[in-house]
Amino acid sequence: MVTIHYFYDPMCGWCYGATPLIESVVSSDKFKVVFHPGGMLPAKTIEPAFRQHILDSDQRISKLTGVQFGQHYLERVTGNEELVLDSYLPIRAVLVGEALGLNPFTMLKAIQKAHYMDGKTVNKLTTLEEIAVQLGLDQKLWQEKMQTGQTLEIDAIDDSHRLMARLGVQGYPTLFLEDKGQLKRLPHTEYYGQAEQWHDFLDSLI
Repeated sequence: MVTIHYFYDPMCGWCYGATPLIESVVSSDKFKVVFHPGGMLPAKTIEPAFRQHILDSDQRISKLTGVQFGQHYLERVTGNEELVLDSYLPIRAVLVGEALGLNPFTMLKAIQKAHYMDGKTVNKLTTLEEIAVQLGLDQKLWQEKMQTGQTLEIDAIDDSHRLMARLGVQGYPTLFLEDKGQLKRLPHTEYYGQAEQWHDFLDSLI
């Protein structure tokens, strides 16, 4: 089994756009995916000017990758109510889910859908708990681990940043293939919206 390292952030629109490509890797029995969380936004209130930047980026992402952004999400970004985006709490949810036996991608994908399609506030514990329960995790155990794991995401993000500095990674998403102790960057951006070609490329790596 070949290891692929995935540098991601739950609040990164391009990571959402890359979801079909990542799903192809995760669903293959030929690859093991190691997830490295980024910590792009620590509970930040988004100002109007940056909201427009997000919308402009989302249009480019949708055009290039084919992913859709839901109406509830768009209404939330364009609305007048406070918009807080936070990478840290969703990353903790991914890590806690993994500790409870859930594939990291399953939780990440559910959080991305809740945010980018349903417009839900994934910076809140109650929203993440709802997602966790829907994915079949034990509610009480989930609550306990989320409350006691407050440094979990910080440690994981620090580890990611050290590895990113060593590899020269400057953004998300970034993918590396591990081969005989060496890490080779994968050109995933060349395959946005081209699932079949991406699958063929992955097969060529084996």
